[in-house]
Amino acid sequence: MKHFLSLESITTADMKSILRRASYFKQERSRHPQPLTGQSWGLIFSKSSTRTRVSFEVGIRELGGNVLFLNANDIQLGRGEPIKDTARVLGRMLHGAVIRTFAQDDVEEFARYSGIPTVNALTDGEHPCQILTDIFTFEELRRESIAGKVVTFVGDGACNVPASWIWAAARLDFELRIAAPTAYQPANELLRRAGGRVSVTSDLAAAARGADLLYTDVWISMGKEAESAQRLKDLAGFQINATVVRLAAPEALVMHCLPAYRGNEIDHATLEAHAETIFAEAENRLHTQKAILEWMLE
Repeated sequence: MKHFLSLESITTADMKSILRRASYFKQERSRHPQPLTGQSWGLIFSKSSTRTRVSFEVGIRELGGNVLFLNANDIQLGRGEPIKDTARVLGRMLHGAVIRTFAQDDVEEFARYSGIPTVNALTDGEHPCQILTDIFTFEELRRESIAGKVVTFVGDGACNVPASWIWAAARLDFELRIAAPTAYQPANELLRRAGGRVSVTSDLAAAARGADLLYTDVWISMGKEAESAQRLKDLAGFQINATVVRLAAPEALVMHCLPAYRGNEIDHATLEAHAETIFAEAENRLHTQKAILEWMLE
Protein backbone atom coordinates (compact mmCIF):
# COMPACT_ATOMS: atom_id res chain seq x y z
CA MET A 1 0.00 0.00 0.00
CA LYS A 2 1.22 3.48 -0.89
CA HIS A 3 0.72 6.77 0.91
CA PHE A 4 1.51 10.27 -0.36
CA LEU A 5 2.57 12.07 2.80
CA SER A 6 5.64 14.13 1.89
CA LEU A 7 8.08 14.72 -0.94
CA GLU A 8 10.78 13.58 1.44
CA SER A 9 9.39 10.04 1.17
CA ILE A 10 8.89 10.03 -2.64
CA THR A 11 11.63 8.84 -4.99
CA THR A 12 12.82 10.71 -8.05
CA ALA A 13 11.44 7.98 -10.30
CA ASP A 14 8.02 8.18 -8.68
CA MET A 15 7.93 11.97 -8.96
CA LYS A 16 8.72 11.78 -12.66
CA SER A 17 6.11 9.08 -13.16
CA ILE A 18 3.43 11.20 -11.48
CA LEU A 19 4.39 14.23 -13.59
CA ARG A 20 4.11 12.20 -16.80
CA ARG A 21 0.70 10.86 -15.81
CA ALA A 22 -0.50 14.35 -14.88
CA SER A 23 0.07 15.35 -18.49
CA TYR A 24 -1.88 12.30 -19.63
CA PHE A 25 -4.81 13.03 -17.32
CA LYS A 26 -4.95 16.62 -18.54
CA GLN A 27 -4.92 15.64 -22.21
CA GLU A 28 -7.41 12.80 -21.78
CA ARG A 29 -9.66 14.35 -19.15
CA SER A 30 -12.94 13.02 -20.55
CA ARG A 31 -11.54 9.74 -21.86
CA HIS A 32 -9.13 8.29 -19.30
CA PRO A 33 -9.78 5.11 -17.22
CA GLN A 34 -11.56 5.28 -13.86
CA PRO A 35 -9.41 3.30 -11.41
CA LEU A 36 -11.45 4.43 -8.39
CA THR A 37 -14.71 2.94 -9.65
CA GLY A 38 -16.63 1.39 -6.76
CA GLN A 39 -14.48 3.13 -4.14
CA SER A 40 -15.43 5.70 -1.49
CA TRP A 41 -12.80 8.24 -0.38
CA GLY A 42 -13.00 10.62 2.56
CA LEU A 43 -11.76 14.21 2.58
CA ILE A 44 -10.93 15.06 6.20
CA PHE A 45 -10.22 18.78 6.49
CA SER A 46 -9.25 20.70 9.63
CA LYS A 47 -8.27 23.72 7.51
CA SER A 48 -10.57 25.62 5.17
CA SER A 49 -9.95 25.23 1.45
CA THR A 50 -11.11 26.17 -2.02
CA ARG A 51 -8.66 24.73 -4.54
CA THR A 52 -7.71 21.64 -2.55
CA ARG A 53 -11.26 20.60 -1.78
CA VAL A 54 -12.65 21.22 -5.27
CA SER A 55 -9.72 19.63 -7.10
CA PHE A 56 -9.82 16.47 -4.98
CA GLU A 57 -13.61 16.14 -5.07
CA VAL A 58 -13.72 16.57 -8.85
CA GLY A 59 -10.64 14.40 -9.36
CA ILE A 60 -11.94 11.46 -7.32
CA ARG A 61 -15.28 11.60 -9.11
CA GLU A 62 -13.61 11.77 -12.53
CA LEU A 63 -11.60 8.69 -11.55
CA GLY A 64 -14.88 6.90 -10.82
CA GLY A 65 -14.96 7.19 -7.03
CA ASN A 66 -17.40 8.57 -4.48
CA VAL A 67 -16.42 11.36 -2.09
CA LEU A 68 -17.41 12.17 1.48
CA PHE A 69 -16.33 15.58 2.78
CA LEU A 70 -15.66 15.39 6.53
CA ASN A 71 -14.94 18.64 8.31
CA ALA A 72 -12.92 17.69 11.38
CA ASN A 73 -15.10 19.95 13.52
CA ASP A 74 -18.21 18.00 12.53
CA ILE A 75 -16.91 14.55 13.45
CA GLN A 76 -15.63 13.08 16.71
CA LEU A 77 -12.05 13.99 15.75
CA GLY A 78 -12.96 17.62 16.40
CA ARG A 79 -14.29 16.72 19.84
CA GLY A 80 -11.11 15.09 21.07
CA GLU A 81 -11.22 11.54 19.73
CA PRO A 82 -7.64 10.29 19.18
CA ILE A 83 -6.55 10.27 15.56
CA LYS A 84 -5.66 6.61 15.72
CA ASP A 85 -9.21 5.74 16.79
CA THR A 86 -10.78 7.79 14.00
CA ALA A 87 -8.33 6.18 11.58
CA ARG A 88 -9.22 2.65 12.67
CA VAL A 89 -12.93 3.35 12.22
CA LEU A 90 -12.71 5.10 8.85
CA GLY A 91 -10.21 2.55 7.58
CA ARG A 92 -12.94 -0.09 7.84
CA MET A 93 -15.37 1.94 5.76
CA LEU A 94 -13.37 3.97 3.27
CA HIS A 95 -10.98 2.98 0.49
CA GLY A 96 -8.74 6.01 0.92
CA ALA A 97 -8.39 9.36 2.69
CA VAL A 98 -7.24 12.86 1.80
CA ILE A 99 -6.29 14.94 4.85
CA ARG A 100 -5.71 18.68 5.19
CA THR A 101 -4.69 19.58 8.71
CA PHE A 102 -2.08 21.23 10.90
CA ALA A 103 0.44 18.68 12.21
CA GLN A 104 2.40 16.44 9.85
CA ASP A 105 2.44 13.80 12.58
CA ASP A 106 -1.37 13.62 12.47
CA VAL A 107 -1.41 12.62 8.81
CA GLU A 108 1.32 10.06 9.36
CA GLU A 109 -0.50 8.60 12.38
CA PHE A 110 -3.74 8.35 10.40
CA ALA A 111 -1.95 6.50 7.60
CA ARG A 112 -0.31 4.13 10.08
CA TYR A 113 -3.54 3.14 11.85
CA SER A 114 -6.14 3.36 9.07
CA GLY A 115 -4.72 0.74 6.74
CA ILE A 116 -5.90 2.73 3.69
CA PRO A 117 -4.02 4.91 1.18
CA THR A 118 -3.64 8.39 2.65
CA VAL A 119 -2.83 11.71 0.95
CA ASN A 120 -1.33 14.76 2.63
CA ALA A 121 -3.40 17.56 1.11
CA LEU A 122 -1.52 20.10 3.28
CA THR A 123 0.03 20.21 6.72
CA ASP A 124 2.20 22.76 8.47
CA GLY A 125 5.14 20.54 7.58
CA GLU A 126 4.67 20.06 3.82
CA HIS A 127 2.42 20.80 0.85
CA PRO A 128 3.53 18.03 -1.52
CA CYS A 129 0.56 18.04 -3.93
CA GLN A 130 1.04 21.75 -4.57
CA ILE A 131 4.73 21.56 -5.38
CA LEU A 132 4.37 18.63 -7.78
CA THR A 133 1.63 20.67 -9.46
CA ASP A 134 3.95 23.66 -9.70
CA ILE A 135 6.67 21.59 -11.31
CA PHE A 136 4.19 20.06 -13.75
CA THR A 137 3.02 23.58 -14.64
CA PHE A 138 6.57 24.83 -15.16
CA GLU A 139 7.46 21.94 -17.44
CA GLU A 140 4.17 22.21 -19.33
CA LEU A 141 4.51 25.93 -20.02
CA ARG A 142 8.25 25.99 -20.66
CA ARG A 143 8.17 22.70 -22.61
CA GLU A 144 11.34 21.55 -20.89
CA SER A 145 12.50 19.82 -17.73
CA ILE A 146 12.94 21.76 -14.53
CA ALA A 147 16.28 19.99 -14.04
CA GLY A 148 19.12 22.49 -14.16
CA LYS A 149 16.81 25.50 -13.80
CA VAL A 150 16.71 28.11 -11.03
CA VAL A 151 13.65 28.44 -8.79
CA THR A 152 13.48 31.40 -6.40
CA PHE A 153 11.04 31.31 -3.49
CA VAL A 154 10.28 34.71 -1.97
CA GLY A 155 8.70 35.29 1.44
CA ASP A 156 8.25 33.04 4.48
CA GLY A 157 10.93 30.44 3.86
CA ALA A 158 10.17 28.48 7.02
CA CYS A 159 6.68 27.28 6.11
CA ASN A 160 5.31 24.16 4.40
CA VAL A 161 5.58 25.28 0.77
CA PRO A 162 9.34 26.01 0.72
CA ALA A 163 9.91 22.80 2.73
CA SER A 164 8.38 20.80 -0.10
CA TRP A 165 10.34 22.84 -2.65
CA ILE A 166 13.52 21.90 -0.78
CA TRP A 167 12.79 18.18 -1.13
CA ALA A 168 11.79 18.59 -4.77
CA ALA A 169 15.08 20.34 -5.56
CA ALA A 170 17.00 17.46 -4.01
CA ARG A 171 15.05 14.90 -6.04
CA LEU A 172 14.79 16.66 -9.42
CA ASP A 173 18.18 18.39 -9.67
CA PHE A 174 17.26 22.07 -9.96
CA GLU A 175 18.68 25.00 -8.02
CA LEU A 176 16.46 26.46 -5.31
CA ARG A 177 17.07 29.89 -3.84
CA ILE A 178 15.05 30.98 -0.81
CA ALA A 179 14.86 34.73 -0.20
CA ALA A 180 13.56 35.42 3.30
CA PRO A 181 14.35 37.48 6.39
CA THR A 182 16.67 35.68 8.78
CA ALA A 183 13.87 34.81 11.21
CA TYR A 184 11.84 33.25 8.37
CA GLN A 185 14.49 31.00 6.88
CA PRO A 186 14.25 27.18 6.87
CA ALA A 187 15.91 25.20 9.61
CA ASN A 188 19.50 24.15 8.99
CA GLU A 189 18.59 20.58 9.94
CA LEU A 190 16.06 20.41 7.09
CA LEU A 191 18.59 21.77 4.61
CA ARG A 192 21.23 19.33 5.81
CA ARG A 193 18.88 16.35 5.65
CA ALA A 194 17.55 17.17 2.19
CA GLY A 195 20.79 18.07 0.45
CA GLY A 196 20.53 19.33 -3.10
CA ARG A 197 21.42 22.75 -4.49
CA VAL A 198 19.57 24.99 -2.06
CA SER A 199 20.74 28.42 -0.95
CA VAL A 200 19.14 30.76 1.57
CA THR A 201 19.61 34.52 1.67
CA SER A 202 18.01 37.73 2.87
CA ASP A 203 19.16 39.44 -0.36
CA LEU A 204 16.07 39.30 -2.58
CA ALA A 205 17.77 40.91 -5.58
CA ALA A 206 20.58 38.36 -5.56
CA ALA A 207 18.13 35.47 -5.26
CA ALA A 208 15.95 36.74 -8.12
CA ARG A 209 18.76 37.47 -10.56
CA GLY A 210 18.58 35.10 -13.54
CA ALA A 211 15.85 32.91 -12.02
CA ASP A 212 13.67 30.78 -14.30
CA LEU A 213 10.78 30.74 -11.84
CA LEU A 214 9.77 33.29 -9.21
CA TYR A 215 7.44 31.85 -6.61
CA THR A 216 5.64 33.19 -3.56
CA ASP A 217 3.01 32.25 -1.01
CA VAL A 218 0.94 34.06 1.62
CA TRP A 219 2.81 35.69 4.45
CA ILE A 220 0.22 34.70 7.03
CA SER A 221 -0.57 30.99 6.85
CA MET A 222 -3.58 29.46 8.58
CA GLY A 223 -2.83 29.20 12.27
CA LYS A 224 -0.52 32.24 12.19
CA GLU A 225 -3.21 34.91 12.34
CA ALA A 226 -2.12 36.09 15.80
CA GLU A 227 1.24 37.04 14.27
CA SER A 228 -0.29 39.06 11.42
CA ALA A 229 0.98 42.51 12.36
CA GLN A 230 4.52 41.33 13.02
CA ARG A 231 4.64 39.23 9.86
CA LEU A 232 3.42 42.09 7.68
CA LYS A 233 6.19 44.26 9.11
CA ASP A 234 8.94 41.64 8.87
CA LEU A 235 8.16 40.47 5.34
CA ALA A 236 7.37 43.85 3.80
CA GLY A 237 10.53 43.88 1.68
CA PHE A 238 9.96 40.41 0.24
CA GLN A 239 7.38 41.04 -2.44
CA ILE A 240 7.35 39.90 -6.08
CA ASN A 241 6.83 43.00 -8.21
CA ALA A 242 8.00 44.46 -11.50
CA THR A 243 11.42 45.34 -10.09
CA VAL A 244 12.02 41.76 -8.97
CA VAL A 245 10.66 40.28 -12.22
CA ARG A 246 13.10 42.40 -14.25
CA LEU A 247 15.99 40.75 -12.40
CA ALA A 248 14.87 37.25 -13.41
CA ALA A 249 15.58 35.50 -16.71
CA PRO A 250 13.72 36.95 -19.73
CA GLU A 251 11.29 34.01 -20.00
CA ALA A 252 10.85 33.56 -16.25
CA LEU A 253 7.50 32.36 -14.95
CA VAL A 254 5.82 33.86 -11.90
CA MET A 255 3.72 31.54 -9.73
CA HIS A 256 1.61 31.79 -6.60
CA CYS A 257 -0.16 28.82 -5.01
CA LEU A 258 -3.11 31.06 -3.98
CA PRO A 259 -4.99 32.59 -2.32
CA ALA A 260 -3.08 35.78 -3.11
CA TYR A 261 -3.11 38.91 -0.99
CA ARG A 262 -2.29 41.62 -3.51
CA GLY A 263 -0.05 44.27 -2.05
CA ASN A 264 1.64 41.87 0.34
CA GLU A 265 3.59 38.94 -1.17
CA ILE A 266 2.83 40.08 -4.73
CA ASP A 267 1.53 43.34 -6.10
CA HIS A 268 -1.67 43.59 -8.13
CA ALA A 269 -0.04 44.48 -11.44
CA THR A 270 2.42 41.58 -11.33
CA LEU A 271 -0.25 39.04 -10.44
CA GLU A 272 -2.46 40.21 -13.30
CA ALA A 273 0.47 40.24 -15.73
CA HIS A 274 1.11 36.58 -14.88
CA ALA A 275 -2.48 35.51 -14.24
CA GLU A 276 -2.52 33.01 -17.10
CA THR A 277 0.36 31.10 -15.49
CA ILE A 278 -1.02 31.38 -11.95
CA PHE A 279 -4.51 30.15 -12.83
CA ALA A 280 -3.16 27.37 -15.07
CA GLU A 281 -1.19 26.36 -11.99
CA ALA A 282 -4.43 26.31 -9.97
CA GLU A 283 -6.19 24.17 -12.59
CA ASN A 284 -3.30 21.74 -12.69
CA ARG A 285 -3.96 20.71 -9.09
CA LEU A 286 -6.79 18.61 -10.54
CA HIS A 287 -4.65 16.76 -13.05
CA THR A 288 -1.62 16.24 -10.83
CA GLN A 289 -3.70 14.94 -7.93
CA LYS A 290 -5.45 12.46 -10.21
CA ALA A 291 -2.00 11.19 -11.14
CA ILE A 292 -1.09 10.93 -7.46
CA LEU A 293 -4.25 8.95 -6.69
CA GLU A 294 -3.54 6.55 -9.57
CA TRP A 295 0.07 6.11 -8.42
CA MET A 296 -1.11 5.16 -4.95
CA LEU A 297 -3.13 2.27 -6.36
CA GLU A 298 -0.27 0.74 -8.34
